[in-house]
Amino acid sequence: MKYVYVKSQGCDSNLYDSNRMKDLLEHHGYALTDVYTQADLIVINTCNIREKAADKVYSELGRYNIYKKKQRSEGKDVVIVVAGCVGQAEGALMRERAPHVDLVLGSQVYHKLPEMLERLKRDKAAEGEEEYRVNTHFPVEPKFDFLPEIKARQKGSACLAIQEGCDKFCTFCCVPYTRGPEYSRPVADLVKEARILVDQGVKELLLQGQNVSDYRGVAPSGRGSYSLAHLCLELANIQGLQRLRYSSSHPRDMTEDLARVHRDCSKVMPSLHLPVQSGSNSVLQRMNRKHTREEYLDIYAMFVEMQPDIKFSSDFIVGFPGETEKDFHDTLDLVHRVQFTRSYSFAYSKRPGTPAASEVLQVPEDVKKERLWQLQRTLDDYEALFNKSMVGRKVPVLFNKRGRKEGQLVGNSMYMQSVYVDAPSKLLGEIAPVALTHSGGHGMGGVIVG
Repeated sequence: MKYVYVKSQGCDSNLYDSNRMKDLLEHHGYALTDVYTQADLIVINTCNIREKAADKVYSELGRYNIYKKKQRSEGKDVVIVVAGCVGQAEGALMRERAPHVDLVLGSQVYHKLPEMLERLKRDKAAEGEEEYRVNTHFPVEPKFDFLPEIKARQKGSACLAIQEGCDKFCTFCCVPYTRGPEYSRPVADLVKEARILVDQGVKELLLQGQNVSDYRGVAPSGRGSYSLAHLCLELANIQGLQRLRYSSSHPRDMTEDLARVHRDCSKVMPSLHLPVQSGSNSVLQRMNRKHTREEYLDIYAMFVEMQPDIKFSSDFIVGFPGETEKDFHDTLDLVHRVQFTRSYSFAYSKRPGTPAASEVLQVPEDVKKERLWQLQRTLDDYEALFNKSMVGRKVPVLFNKRGRKEGQLVGNSMYMQSVYVDAPSKLLGEIAPVALTHSGGHGMGGVIVG
């Protein structure tokens, strides 16, 4: 029996891809292990969205190389594969910098991994055979057509990739270069995959992609296309599916139809992750975001009017090239207006090949750190305030993992709050009513109620 260890970094798209690689490799006879020191094959599925994330790849590879050398001294062979966005961005340079890496493949070709492994096995004795070891192509055929049946990898919830790639070309972002142009999967394929997951006990689906709000998949009839709003309604008809979420969206593609779905379809959760990146119009323009702060606030108002219980989360970048103190305070002002309940914020880091990386007016590192600290403190305050406001409420919680304490389970509320409860393990993968009894900065405590 050959064992494979798959390490996933970064976003939900990477997690989905990592899980699909597990499906693929199991289909080809590998058994999964959670410990890389037991593996014959190590796959690291990488993220390139920030410099620190890319640096982590080489740190991980150093550890894997020590293990590989030890195994080689004992006459055993270990294969190391780099997949995902760093592999896509660096290609052959990856093997130059880390020659112990056997194979490098990009975001759209992981379905070819078994083929590459077989060729590696055949050609192990050959010298100078490099061409097949690096594959960063964007194939014409979608990889989804070559993958085995999907498996649910987490109790109760699962990601469903509905769309990939991005055509927006924000000046700070490497996604269009590492994930390629936008592609929306056909509705019929998604309904089939969703049914398979629900039959395996999945109660909640996260519809994910780099720009899900621009979803335009071929309709089941083969004529015309569905929007994200229409797709949500189609999936909501699946018996046994109780929750729908989607991420990530772009403000340019948010429609009244989608807001109406939040109002009319109880399975669509009253939470929306909508990255704004900055509250300054001048920064948004330099980012090529194609929306203004006013348009973002109009979207917020439209969704709240349709669904008063909805809460927003977002992504922020501080210290973008040319960002002034006024620009930064415009971002803080937008945070005060929307009062985001959960967000991700980062200091700008140069990504090679993106237009913003060559900007002259780079913000000093100490200024970026100070602004990030201010922003995160403000975001944390609003998250804590919202969590405190939920104390005393009874909410349905989907339990999807065990807690650190014996007899504790952790689940998600409809607002993606982590909820910690003393509960029997039979509730893993189930939705149960919980009375929220206390709050923390990033989570809630509660008790199961009838």
